[in-house]
Amino acid sequence: MNRLYDFLRRHPTWVDGSWAFVLLISSFLTIAMQGESGYEGPELRGMAAALAHAVIVTWRRRAPRRMLGLAIATGLFQLVSDVPPLPSNLAFLVITFTVASGGERAPSRLALAGSLAAPTIATLRWPEQSDGETTTETLVSVLLLTIAFCLAWVLGDSLRTRRAYYAELEERAARLEQERETQARMAVAAERARIARELHDVVAHNVSVMVVQADGAAYVLDSAPEQTRSALHTISGTGRQALTEMRRLLGVLRGEDGTATALDYVPQPGVEQLADLVDQVRDTGLPVDFRIDGTPRPLPSGVELTAYRIVQEALTNTRKHGGPDVGATVRLEYGGDALTVLAEDDGRGARHGLYDDRGADGLGQGLIGMRERVGMVGGVLTAGPRPGGGFRISATLPLAAND
Repeated sequence: MNRLYDFLRRHPTWVDGSWAFVLLISSFLTIAMQGESGYEGPELRGMAAALAHAVIVTWRRRAPRRMLGLAIATGLFQLVSDVPPLPSNLAFLVITFTVASGGERAPSRLALAGSLAAPTIATLRWPEQSDGETTTETLVSVLLLTIAFCLAWVLGDSLRTRRAYYAELEERAARLEQERETQARMAVAAERARIARELHDVVAHNVSVMVVQADGAAYVLDSAPEQTRSALHTISGTGRQALTEMRRLLGVLRGEDGTATALDYVPQPGVEQLADLVDQVRDTGLPVDFRIDGTPRPLPSGVELTAYRIVQEALTNTRKHGGPDVGATVRLEYGGDALTVLAEDDGRGARHGLYDDRGADGLGQGLIGMRERVGMVGGVLTAGPRPGGGFRISATLPLAAND
């Protein structure tokens, strides 16, 4: 049964053709029963009109406007040639419904006008069909037929409205789905950028510390065993710290399969850990002057992490680009509505392309990450050479909007 239904749905012209054939045979039988002279005269004209009606019903979906024109022409032909209404005249109801259900308004209005006029015109043209009826009965018959035509138009127009409504719903659903996909892609891109920044900060800083300590240990391996042991201890601690943060970042990538462990949720570093960070950097041989101005107070987690990563990246850049005998200064200033982070050194400073071109040469990703971090909390970052030599990074992180 389902196969039959699918077949009929895929071949609507066949279905319409079947109904047209039924109407055509009914009209031919009516003409044959009413005729008196074979196939001559009015009978031939009636058969021609019935054939036209069959064509209208068969092709109404393929060419509704043309079939409406054919219906009007056939109706006029019946009026002029004195061909009374036949069973196949039901095609007028069918084409009225079809045109009203389409999207074009002009043919629909024309079909409505014809529906309102056709019953009255037919009654006036063939009054003999109302013989034996009173005037009231004739008016009721005309009224009922007019209502039938109008109902066919109303049903068709309602179908058109419903189709338009469903089409709008489908379009809206498709648009919402596209917007959801776009938002999902943006969220994925933002998360990838966030993870990339975290990985850069973890790898760049900790590996830099390990390299400096390893070089120092190799240099004093024979002459100062105690210093070598201290350097190896620092390398070991820094490596463990890097692994801990790496596990936390990898936990973000695991999805929601329930396999995350407690290590995946290690608290993010903040301003309270800056002292440990500075001590770690000092152990590598880089002198750092660290000071906090103002009254420390609880900060939003995003601001704390941003401040920590800025200082971490600034000190890493100082070790990489500052040259020999470089010193660094780190200041935290608690203001009324903002936290100001200042990190500068008196070394050679980074190359121009690393901070002005935003890493166009494939380097300088740390400064790009700092700009992105500061932008996420609504702050302002300035980075560039310091007057008198060296490099300066200054960030103003608003607090009111993040509380």
